[in-house]
Amino acid sequence: MDQNVQLRNLPKVDELLKRGDVAAWMDRAPREIVVEAVRCALDEVRERLLSGNDADAGADAIVASAFSILETSERRSLRRVINATGILLHTNLGRARLAERAARGAAEMAGNYSTLEFDMNTGERGSRHDHVSDLIARVTGAQAAMVVNNNAAATLLCLAAIGAGREIVVSRGELVEIGGSFRIPEIMELGGTVLREVGTTNQTHLYDYERAIGEQTAALLKVHTSNYRIVGFVREVGIKELAPLARSNNLPLIHDLGSGLLIDLAEHGLSEPTVGRSLADGADLVLFSGDKLLGGPQAGILVGKKKWIEQMKQHPLARVVRVDKMTLAALEETFRLYLDPQEALRSIPVLAMIAASMEDLKRRAESVIAGLGSCEGARFTVEESIGRIGGGCAPMMDVPGISVAVEPLAMNALELETRLREQELPVIARISEGRVLLDMRTVSDEEARGVVEVLLALLR
Repeated sequence: MDQNVQLRNLPKVDELLKRGDVAAWMDRAPREIVVEAVRCALDEVRERLLSGNDADAGADAIVASAFSILETSERRSLRRVINATGILLHTNLGRARLAERAARGAAEMAGNYSTLEFDMNTGERGSRHDHVSDLIARVTGAQAAMVVNNNAAATLLCLAAIGAGREIVVSRGELVEIGGSFRIPEIMELGGTVLREVGTTNQTHLYDYERAIGEQTAALLKVHTSNYRIVGFVREVGIKELAPLARSNNLPLIHDLGSGLLIDLAEHGLSEPTVGRSLADGADLVLFSGDKLLGGPQAGILVGKKKWIEQMKQHPLARVVRVDKMTLAALEETFRLYLDPQEALRSIPVLAMIAASMEDLKRRAESVIAGLGSCEGARFTVEESIGRIGGGCAPMMDVPGISVAVEPLAMNALELETRLREQELPVIARISEGRVLLDMRTVSDEEARGVVEVLLALLR
């Protein structure tokens, strides 16, 4: 058909809006959004025709294109996904999953008024710090506690409140950088402190700290290198060695621990220092994240001597980095689970994933294979795999797992991996040797059933 004739025969926007299926969309979306989608679909056809390409200019095809545009526009940007990568604390996927109890607590506070800054005893203004501080102190064994919006903020507030205008002593081997170009030297500068480096990258001794202490020294800082390890000819000074030196010079000893592990998981292969051990060894302040090995919401938690915690609560930056009611609610419920360590291991997802046995993972993988039994569009196998803790924690630790390996027959692995990401409930997997691997350590039993449904739809 002649191009000009096709262009003249394109249906008008008003004509398309009168169709029953288009009118029905206006019950789901504002009229302006539907009109815009119809116009966009018409414009796409018109541009294809003007450029000499073939295009279906019929009303049904244009309406179908408009519906596709509407469905895409309705899809939320921040969405739930199934993490089948085997990375437990996948930063790009939101790090720690909340325990059900913590998620319910956050949702309840989100939809209601609360006692966030209201003292029920006096009827006057209260402090948001009061809600979880005592509970956190009880669980960790600290004198006092404080919560801010992430561990970077905790570090900044701590340094600004304690060391502004003075020197903070830290080993050269601990001048870490974490994601987003957050570097210890730069955060110290932002906090108004002066960095006093001691030792070398691989060798720092107690006498290095002793020689560095002077009239301008405000604190000793030890940073846990949670996202890298230095191996070989290495020497570092631990908290237990540094504590007597700090006390004899009347200086606070700060431990930026990062990962926030509260329960010793050595029997499950995770050799990371715990918050309680750091405090017991003599740290005056311990700083850690809420959404890493703690298994809670994004937060920065400071625990330690009451004197220093109170000093930080009074600092002007405390308001800048404060947390909201949903975070406090989720954090309170998370720490309540830690009152019973065995319950925490069962209920806090990251801990449960670490503790899951290979037998449990194999059972989950076999249930996926059984569900895919009628699918002839791929070959499926159950095999051992290696995952990671992620989130900048335990960089040298392999996490053994069990994966369902999918070798598609009618497409390549990259195409299948892409299609898995494009689903209404996306499945995030990885590719190895031409196959898509679905690691069962980061997939729950309920999610495993969802994975089966998605694969059946894509591979039949």
